[in-house]
Formats: sequence, C-alpha cells, structure tokens
Amino acid sequence: MATLLLIDSSVFPEGGSASRSVTAAFRKAWEEQHPDGTVIHRDLAADPLPHLDAVGASAGFSDPATHSPEQQAAFALRVELAEELEQADAIVIGAPMYNFTIPSTLKAWLDQVILMGRTSGEQPSAKGTPVTVVASRGGSYAPGTPREPFEYVQNYLEAVLSGGLGLDVDFIVPELTMAPSNPAMAELVPLYETSRDKAHEDAKAKAKALAERLAA
Repeated sequence: MATLLLIDSSVFPEGGSASRSVTAAFRKAWEEQHPDGTVIHRDLAADPLPHLDAVGASAGFSDPATHSPEQQAAFALRVELAEELEQADAIVIGAPMYNFTIPSTLKAWLDQVILMGRTSGEQPSAKGTPVTVVASRGGSYAPGTPREPFEYVQNYLEAVLSGGLGLDVDFIVPELTMAPSNPAMAELVPLYETSRDKAHEDAKAKAKALAERLAA
C-alpha cells in the first residue's frame, strides 16, 4: 500500500487557506488512486512541533547510548519524524508565504527532521522521494515581477528539500490570493482565479501521475 505524507502549515483552516485547499485536492486525488493506502497528516498549525533546541540538536550529533533522559525524549521525536519521511512514497507540503518566507512551524519540522547521517548527508534515507510543495502567496513573486527579489520560499525549499534531504521537488504556486479581500488588488481577481484553478488542476494531475508511477 502506498503512503502519502501530507504536511500543512497554514494558520488558517481549509475554507480560508489557499494552500490547504490545494493540498486537500492533492490528497483527494491520491486517495482515489490508492483507496487502501495510508495518509500521514501533520497539521503543524493544529499540532505544532517544538523548535529545535540545544538538547535536540546535541542528541542528533551524539551516540544514543550516551543520551540523557532529556536527549532521549528529544531524539525520539526526531526519529519519529524521520521515519515518517522515510515511509512516504510521496510527500505534499503546504507552504504559504508569511512575511516573505515559510511559516515558523514548517521551519521547525525541517529542523527536527534533518538528521545528518540519516535523512541528510551523503546518502539521504529518503533520497528521490517525490515532494510537491504548494507555495501559495498573497501577491506575485514570479520572475520579472517587482517583488521577484523577495521570493524566499521556493529558493529556500528547493535548497533544503533537494540539496539537504535529496528529495525530488516540484512546486505548485497559487498566487495573488489576497486579491479577493484587498480592494487595491481588485483588478487582479481574474488572474487570481486563473492561478487558483490551475493550482487545483495541477494538484489533481500530479497526484494521479505519481500514483500511476508508483503502481507501474
């Protein structure tokens, strides 16, 4: 049975979140292809992970046999997250842009799941696993736009997911999501709607394609 790891990080519920609506569309299409499969859902807003501290960091670089009780608890969480990553046949991540970058809850997950010598390093344990990132944003940061230099979501996640974890990264980018609620962006609503619809169609298509690839 195929396993999908779904990570949501938007602070808003699905009805008010562009990224959640797209990850939900991805999940639905995936489950239609894998009705007996498994979905591991990490909702980082509803159930945030602790940010990496000195105890957890030091546990990742020391022999487990020498861990203090505090290090054992911190390391157990990191191992749990690593195992979820390793068990996944595919991953989808909702990564809305907040203040030009990713939510701190998603950064916490990354800091916890990156274990040098296991999930990261010369032979990352989940190397090659396909990951689809839903990088929603209120405006547009596309190449050629005035805000292109402030795009720190895709650039960062490409580096850490591909370069750090060895994953096969793909992006879906619903943009201009603030247009319906910001009068100053009213003229951009049609572009927002086009971007939204394309994101949902891309999510369905990518989920189906991945499912078919895994079944082949």
